[in-house]
Amino acid sequence: GGQRPWGGRTQQGGGTAGPPRPYDNRGGQGQQSRPWGDRPQGDRNQQGGQRPWGDRSGGPAGSRPGMGTRPGAPSGRPGFGPRPGGGRPAPAPVTEVAKKIEPKKFRSKKEKAYNKEKEELFEKALQQSKKQANRANPIPKEIEIMEVITVAEMARKMNLKASDLISKLMSMGMLVTINEQIDAETATILASEYGTTVKIVSLYDETLIETEVDKPEDLEHRAPIVTIMGHVDHGKTKLLDAIRTTDVAGGEHGGITQHIGAYQVHTPHGDITFLDTPGHEAFTLMRARGAQVTDIVVLVVAANDGVMPQTIEAITHAKDAKVPIIVAINKVDLPEANPDRVRQQLSEYGLIPENWGGQTMYCEISALKKIGLDHLLDTILLQAEVLELRASKIRRAEGKVIESRIDQGRGVVASVLVQKGILRVGDYFIGGVFSGKIRALFDDHEKPIKEAYPSTPVEVLGFDGIPDAGDPFQVTETEREAREIAEKRQELHKVEVAKNVKKITLANLYTTIQDGAVQELKVIIKGDVHGSVEALKISLEKLSTPEVRLNCIQATAGAIIESDVYLAAASDAIIIGFHVRPTAKAQVLAERERVEIRKYNIIYDAVEDIRQAMEGMLAPELREEVIGQAEVRDSFKVPKIGLIAGCMVTQGKVKRGVNVNVIREGIQVYSGKLSSLRRFKDDAREVAEGYECGIGIENFQDIHVGDIFEFIEIIKVAKKLGDSRA
Repeated sequence: GGQRPWGGRTQQGGGTAGPPRPYDNRGGQGQQSRPWGDRPQGDRNQQGGQRPWGDRSGGPAGSRPGMGTRPGAPSGRPGFGPRPGGGRPAPAPVTEVAKKIEPKKFRSKKEKAYNKEKEELFEKALQQSKKQANRANPIPKEIEIMEVITVAEMARKMNLKASDLISKLMSMGMLVTINEQIDAETATILASEYGTTVKIVSLYDETLIETEVDKPEDLEHRAPIVTIMGHVDHGKTKLLDAIRTTDVAGGEHGGITQHIGAYQVHTPHGDITFLDTPGHEAFTLMRARGAQVTDIVVLVVAANDGVMPQTIEAITHAKDAKVPIIVAINKVDLPEANPDRVRQQLSEYGLIPENWGGQTMYCEISALKKIGLDHLLDTILLQAEVLELRASKIRRAEGKVIESRIDQGRGVVASVLVQKGILRVGDYFIGGVFSGKIRALFDDHEKPIKEAYPSTPVEVLGFDGIPDAGDPFQVTETEREAREIAEKRQELHKVEVAKNVKKITLANLYTTIQDGAVQELKVIIKGDVHGSVEALKISLEKLSTPEVRLNCIQATAGAIIESDVYLAAASDAIIIGFHVRPTAKAQVLAERERVEIRKYNIIYDAVEDIRQAMEGMLAPELREEVIGQAEVRDSFKVPKIGLIAGCMVTQGKVKRGVNVNVIREGIQVYSGKLSSLRRFKDDAREVAEGYECGIGIENFQDIHVGDIFEFIEIIKVAKKLGDSRA
């Protein structure tokens, strides 16, 4: 054999040296020491020498155990195969160590997927058990909601996911989104599915500031608050100017500039606060918003004209507000003045003079000549004494917002009438849905003041937003309290815009009677002629029963206008229109205020509807839905068709085949079917707002320029008792 590349190894016993072992050095002559110490071993040449690991199979006695004899070797220890250059081509045998190494096992994909799925299920079950164990917010037993609530808000109150509620509603047959509102009835059914009861609260229940109870010993006399009302041109403004001038002559210098909608007059016998709202609409609007600020109404009637339509309306408003009336007969200096005729006319409306055995005080005045003004002021103060108007000053201030505006340079300026307590600069307050801190106070002469007493009108600077007329004004203990309540009220105000206000309607009348919520049904009747109005009024008043009394608070001829809607909103009344329609503004206002307007062409239908509503037998109704309006700009004749109206669609749209109401100066003159609809020379199925079209009406040729066409679609609505839609 040739030379080994790593050198030979000498060993005892004359055995041929094998290759070096990779993991140790064997001790022998000339052997280097092992790093972990020498191993005891016997003499290799000695026959009986015992190695500590026993004999090696295939080797001489006394040799170390190995892996068998190397093939082709004459003698000596086993090795790893032929030596390089030795010319021995035999392959190395499979060793014992190699036999012990197990081959790698490959798992099937199915087994992997199964195990993964099993792990995921186990993990999910573990998480669910943890969630149930650690649930900090369980579903409450009771929740408080308003008349309507969004799905998201209800989910938050019930500690549930909105998707869970939406799924539950879908199973109930309702498709809603997370921000959609559901009514209280639906919310109650939904909550009951989870074992939760629902308590319905009113809009401001959570945001009401507790009113302090006044002690009798703290009550002091306060000035009366007076509103002047009456017909146009009967001298309301002249009377106000005359009273102001009298006040100036009495000690004030210079002209009084009216800025805040109210002012005070100082007399030898006491102060009087006048609200500068001569029109009854402003008075009604404030009352409709819940602001009962007036103590006394002064009704101005011209001695030469007598009782006029607005005079009657003013009486109606004052009586409905249960406010005492003082009659001021103006223009007594004129030659044609007849005060006794005025007394006679007003007696028919229940205002019987004191010298005729009644309880109403009358004053004869002349605002122009300044006659009888002192007597009028004394009469007001006398009436105030009878009313015993008192208020406490030892408490936090309360009042009502009269009006508000944005003043350049000063921000939001609100006129406030203080009703109780003393209002001071620096007080934190809340007015309506806005909070603030009083930065400055100004009186009715625009002079800065530090504090305001009951019945005093003041300008307040410091509002965060613009409050509405009639909003309550209250002083709070801290700024934090004011801000919290304001934020809550603003949140609730958003809901109020869309909430179902429970007004009295024919649909829910029977239920409200049964609940004891209504003892009388108030109606306002408007008709085309006075005779029809009187006939309808008499027919309806015969429907009164022991349970409910039908009270007609107003019955006049003419179209339904905004003042009628304001009165209905304030009085919780239903408007009945006989051959008349509401104006566009009145219709919008009625929808906003949730006032029901019922329109009839036959008296019997109106009487039957209200009778059936009161008896709880209301049949399904055919509801008229106004889909559009058009104004007649021109008219022309077409052969074989007749008179065609050239119209401009001013609102909504017009469809072929709908019903048409022809309205002339607010009065409905005809109701029929639309026979033809064209754009230029082509027939049209519908025409949208802002476009011109030609319209023909079936069996109607009396078309005038300026007429309004109202297009009606008849919709069948299944009416349910207790339905709160107006």
